[in-house]
Amino acid sequence: MTDKAKGPASYFPSIEVKYGQPVEHWLQMVRDRADLRHMEIVTYLKTDHGLGHGHANALVAHELATLKKDKG
Repeated sequence: MTDKAKGPASYFPSIEVKYGQPVEHWLQMVRDRADLRHMEIVTYLKTDHGLGHGHANALVAHELATLKKDKG
């Protein structure tokens, strides 16, 4: 049995299908803008790349939480 993704990561399969890029592509965009506020990055993904709000928010929430955890 495989574990089903929970939280923001549960959106990742549909993000890949809908936008035609691997999730890592979008997560790198978030990392490249990690100096911005959460909603500024969400707005960037929506405005410049056409992501829906839920998908953009999931990517940003996941990656910023990962970065924060990695910093300790």
